[in-house]
Amino acid sequence: MKRFLWLVSIILLMCLPVSADFIKWVDFDVPYESLQYAMNVDIDSFEEEQHISWIDILSLAACRTGGKCGLASVKRAARELKQGKVPQELLEAFRYYSYYHEAYSAVLGGLLGSFAICRNGTWVPKYGLKAYSPIAEGYSYSHYDDFGASRSFGFQRKHLGNDLLGNPGTPIVAVEGGTVEAIGWNRYGGWRIAVRSFDGKRSYYYAHLRKNRPYKDGLEIGSRVKAGEVIGYLGMTGYSDKENVNGMNVPHLHLGMQLVFDETQKEGDNQIWLNMYALVELLNGNRSSVVKNEESGEYERVYDIFKPEYPDEMKHITTVRTSSSD
Repeated sequence: MKRFLWLVSIILLMCLPVSADFIKWVDFDVPYESLQYAMNVDIDSFEEEQHISWIDILSLAACRTGGKCGLASVKRAARELKQGKVPQELLEAFRYYSYYHEAYSAVLGGLLGSFAICRNGTWVPKYGLKAYSPIAEGYSYSHYDDFGASRSFGFQRKHLGNDLLGNPGTPIVAVEGGTVEAIGWNRYGGWRIAVRSFDGKRSYYYAHLRKNRPYKDGLEIGSRVKAGEVIGYLGMTGYSDKENVNGMNVPHLHLGMQLVFDETQKEGDNQIWLNMYALVELLNGNRSSVVKNEESGEYERVYDIFKPEYPDEMKHITTVRTSSSD
């Protein structure tokens, strides 16, 4: 174990960037099978003496493959980390490890970790997938890899997101907790909402929400939402300069993830948008249970959730720790 920690410390020292410059581009090419395998290794080793992080696994695999991260390379990286050794042939590529580790931490940093679910008034501590599918549990949907496809409304451009086809009115939940940074009408996305993760690295974009009542009541710029919380409803608005128009041919959710390493990347030509196809497949394993409030007509989550990174909720930590010893 000590040798493993020593090797990791040497790697990190060698991987320190030579300048304070920030990452300009991320090509996240990790298939679902590799994500699932690395995640399971992380979860299964959480309570062991040597906890193997899925980000470490994927970063090591990416160094060898140029970021392709096929299942075989991911299994090999996991095996090597379990054995506490770093392959000699990677010594010359450590500078790439630091890039992949920072990039993959930005992509995956909010998806896996410790959290607690409140059931029947008791906080139950857990470790695992803490982000959610954007489609609430019990609602069917389909999706395909249409990231980068051509779009022509307004101007010729690439599709910077993934479409999840479903029924109008399907509750849409926050993939990850964060702060609402954009909400309202957009000629392309129709009724849309953007939620920035609390660490500032990820901005989730949910577009083409339903006509007339697209959002959960009370949401505005600056509102804080939790992972799995209902934020809106699937629809087909957009592609119109006139507000509140169903301009899409098929009801669907446009889901996008933008990475932000520096605020200059938020707008303009330096934006980094990811293909979320594999991530959507992974998140399908964690669907948020919701129920309709007959009085308000809104859908609400069944179980409350607490995570250490949520602002103003540190009061729950004592409860979580106490319940973990039961």
